[in-house]
Amino acid sequence: MHTPASPISGHMVNLVILILLSGLLFFLGLGSMGLTDRDEGRNAEAGREMLETGNWVSPTFNYEPRFAKPALVYWLMSLSYRWLGIDEFAARFPSAAFGGVLIVLQYLFVSRFCGAVVGLLSALMLLLNIEMIGLSRMALTDGVLICFTTLSLYSFWLGFHGRQNERGWRWICYLAMGMATLAKGPVGFLVPLVTIALYLTVTKQWRRFWHEGTPVAGLLLFALVALPWYLVMWSLHGAQYAASAQANTVGRFLSPMEGHGFTILFYVPVLLLGFFPWSGWLPFAWYQAYRSWRKDGGAIGISRDAQKSTPVVPASTSHRTTASLEWFAAAWVFGVFMFFTLSSTRLAHYIGPLFPAAALLTAMYWHRTVHDVQTRGRRASIHTMMIMGFILAIGFASLPSLYPSFAGRLVKEFPLAPTMTLGSGPYVASAVLLVGMALVGYFGLSERRRAGAFWAAGGSLALLALTVIQLVIPGLNRYFITPPQILSYAAGLNLTPTDRLIVYGSTRPSNVFYARRKVLFVAEGEEAAIREALSQPGQTMVVLPETFKSKLPAEAATLVPLLRQHGYLLLASRSMVAIPEGTASPPARANPGH
Repeated sequence: MHTPASPISGHMVNLVILILLSGLLFFLGLGSMGLTDRDEGRNAEAGREMLETGNWVSPTFNYEPRFAKPALVYWLMSLSYRWLGIDEFAARFPSAAFGGVLIVLQYLFVSRFCGAVVGLLSALMLLLNIEMIGLSRMALTDGVLICFTTLSLYSFWLGFHGRQNERGWRWICYLAMGMATLAKGPVGFLVPLVTIALYLTVTKQWRRFWHEGTPVAGLLLFALVALPWYLVMWSLHGAQYAASAQANTVGRFLSPMEGHGFTILFYVPVLLLGFFPWSGWLPFAWYQAYRSWRKDGGAIGISRDAQKSTPVVPASTSHRTTASLEWFAAAWVFGVFMFFTLSSTRLAHYIGPLFPAAALLTAMYWHRTVHDVQTRGRRASIHTMMIMGFILAIGFASLPSLYPSFAGRLVKEFPLAPTMTLGSGPYVASAVLLVGMALVGYFGLSERRRAGAFWAAGGSLALLALTVIQLVIPGLNRYFITPPQILSYAAGLNLTPTDRLIVYGSTRPSNVFYARRKVLFVAEGEEAAIREALSQPGQTMVVLPETFKSKLPAEAATLVPLLRQHGYLLLASRSMVAIPEGTASPPARANPGH
């Protein structure tokens, strides 16, 4: 007699699948690429300096105060360095680890309200998209931020709509909001607040929230978690910290910083590309949620008792609760998207906090399309995904022929860019997408085989990611990323604390991480700083693109070329360089062990 598998064993199988796939896509080759500039280099070095100096309060970069971000991610990186050693793998480990936690969190929460099938679909959609794989593989603050903002919003939902014994999750909402604020500043509480406020407004549940959401006590808990570090920083650095914090929060919102303004429609293509392949279904999913809300007169998820401010905690998940969750996800996507659109400083990874909601919303829609032939947009959503995939495939296939036309513009930062070829990677990626999207159409446009379209799309994205990791990134790393890092590493091994290292012509913060010492960055037109450094006693070394050698001041004529790496030079006032055995790990290209 056949015994059906228990729900618990089914959950365990799903979790094992998600953990293994997350481990593959987030950790495979994590340390095989040098740190990218500029944010990865700054963050990784700030964490390294924190470990070196033992100053766990005030972050520094290049041994000068770094007030742009709070300290949580630097703490995590410092602990990672202590356990794993100081290298690229350890710098990126917190992002990859929190990425894996986020996928598990997504599955557990969605399964609680929508069942294991939708839970697995949503977790896989959150895992198998371009932006989340990228953010989980980089030494940025965003992976940690997204994990905590997601925990905050899911905890809010559990505390507001869960069973009686789940009401305590509302405290986790405020706690996670505080941790998110320690990860990336005010955006850590603004993302949850914007979402919660929009949801409560459109569903007319503010009165119930004031009675059941413990906002005053929650605010105190949030302050207890988030404020101490900020208060200590203000007491230590005063007006200097206050001015920097204001510039990196309010200033970023009101005016573009570091040339990251872009058009107001910037996040439309970012979301379409970043959430690919599921972005082809997302507009239909959002519209379906909106129609459901309008059909219920804007009162989704509200019972009569709730409208009278009487606490209502369902004994089990109901259709109305699921519909309310769908609109909560729609409000989350819309609110966060509009918040960052209205900000004057725009970067692709800023909208990362809306991806868990997008995955939830799209998974619910896709599950409905498979089981309900009356669902609007069933065929149109498949065609949209296919069109996007084919356009992306054409883009990959065109890269090798288009690259020479713009390679000349890269010479200043990457001297050998015109001589480099992109190899077979773009063609393989294009072939993966073409086959994958053809399979999406084959399955998705058939009523009997429709469910297979999800696996075709997810498999295509996984293969695309592995192709980029294994075939595209190594070439980019070798010619574009590591050359100056290798030279900075060699220089750092040969300079005493009183000597000087100059990086000329290209301000790439990762050089500090590899040199393990303070670096003097000199831009074109500021050659007087090089003259001053050469006039001082002791050794001076200069890392620069070969094309900048002719721009050095006359005093640099005595500098001796020591090493050359793909268009970059290491010059020194002495003619010998040594790399002792047993020293700290060199850049990724020279140490591919992870």
